[in-house]
Amino acid sequence: MALYLSLESGKFSFPAQVYNRENGHVGFMLSCYDAQLSYDSKTDTFQARYPPFARQTIEQSIHWERLRAPPVDTPAHVLHATDCLNDLKPGDHIEIQWRRSKEFHYGWWYAVVGHQELCDGNENRCRCQHNDAVVLEFSQYTPGSRWRQTMISRKDHREAGNEADGFYGGIRKLYKAEEISKWKQLWPNQIID
Repeated sequence: MALYLSLESGKFSFPAQVYNRENGHVGFMLSCYDAQLSYDSKTDTFQARYPPFARQTIEQSIHWERLRAPPVDTPAHVLHATDCLNDLKPGDHIEIQWRRSKEFHYGWWYAVVGHQELCDGNENRCRCQHNDAVVLEFSQYTPGSRWRQTMISRKDHREAGNEADGFYGGIRKLYKAEEISKWKQLWPNQIID
C-alpha cells in the first residue's frame, strides 16, 4: 500500500524511456531517451527528468503511449555492444544510439538501412549487404539534409562522429513488428529540414 500511495502521489520515480523527447520539438522526432519518471494521478500523465542530471531537463504531461521499458540493459551513457552488423541489409529497421556531444547521454533513434549510392535498389543485383559500409537512412529528414543519412563501418563499428554532427553509437536491429509499428505511429506529419 505504501508503494501505491508513493506512486500515486508522485513521490516514487522509476526508470523508463520516452519517445519523442520534448514532444513536438523537431530536434527529437523519432527518438527515445532514458528518463526518471513520476506519475501524476490528477492528469493520468507522467513527468520525466532526463539525464545528465547536472543539467536536468524536465518534461511534463507525458502520456502513456510515449513510454516504454528499455529494450536493452545498456545504460544511457554506455556504448551498446552491437551484435547485428553482419545481418544488416537494405530495408531493415534499426535503432541507433546518438548523442549531441560527449557530455550527453545517448538516446535511441529510428532509422532504416538504405542502399549504397551506386546501387539501383534492384533486389537481384543489390550487393549492399556485402559491403563494409552500411547506409542508415533517417527518412524523416529532407533529402540533402545533413541528418538524412549516415554511414557506419560493418567491420570496425564503434562510436563515430564529431562535435558538429553528434556521435553515433551502438545499433539494435528491430525484429518485432510491434516495435516497428510503434515507430511508424510516431512518424511526423511532415518531413523535417
